[in-house]
Amino acid sequence: MQTNILRVLFIGDIVGKPGRDALKNKIDAIKDEFKPDFTIINAENAAGGFGINKKVYDELDPFGDAFTMGNHTWDKKEIFEKIESMPKLIRPLNIPNSLPGVGYIKFNIKNIDILVANLLGRIFMNPVDNPFEAVNNLIDKKEAASVIKIIDFHAEATSEKEAMGWYCDGRVTAVLGTHTHVQTADERILTNGTAYISDVGMSGSNDGVLGFNADEALDRFLYYIPKRLNVCKKDKRINGCIIDCDTISGKALNIERVNVSAEN
Repeated sequence: MQTNILRVLFIGDIVGKPGRDALKNKIDAIKDEFKPDFTIINAENAAGGFGINKKVYDELDPFGDAFTMGNHTWDKKEIFEKIESMPKLIRPLNIPNSLPGVGYIKFNIKNIDILVANLLGRIFMNPVDNPFEAVNNLIDKKEAASVIKIIDFHAEATSEKEAMGWYCDGRVTAVLGTHTHVQTADERILTNGTAYISDVGMSGSNDGVLGFNADEALDRFLYYIPKRLNVCKKDKRINGCIIDCDTISGKALNIERVNVSAEN
């Protein structure tokens, strides 16, 4: 690999214990194959499929350099008190500043500054501040200046995700969609050098609906009965992507999907 390239591995939404087990079973093989310099993991579904707690954060901590979140950030109530003890955790940026935690973190890898930020979409999602305005303000911050900028855009609508990609094109290294748990096949480098994919997918069981038991999900659709969803356990897979980043220009040189079985 050329010396001016920094390789980033992004792992899609970890869903419950099956997702955590899949990560532990496969992450070494994935890193051996792709040799990333920096690993980002979306962990907003890591504890029982909804949110994260300190115990789960500590379990995942050895496997990632940064952990992004999403709309389930606050589902485990202890996070309000424990988030400060999770130094790699990045909650959504475009929520009230009064909430604990941070919406972006700047890391230094091989003397290269890499900024990782998390944003929530607004279409078909609960109300939040404008993510386009939030990312624009972030890019303008002097203290956020960084060669490599990776945005995890946790959103439902593909149209909103694509719009964010084009809005950020040439200003950030990558806009990576999360939240839908379904890996899309539209990875590409946009005109001005930003890597884009609508959704990197999920890491967990594919034996149900978005990582959860199919019968419980079907009851919701068929009978309109509120029912707690539990994670399913079979056919574990790891979804994600690899981005090669030019450490001089900050532009993306390549993006490649990762979709591998994590069964024993």
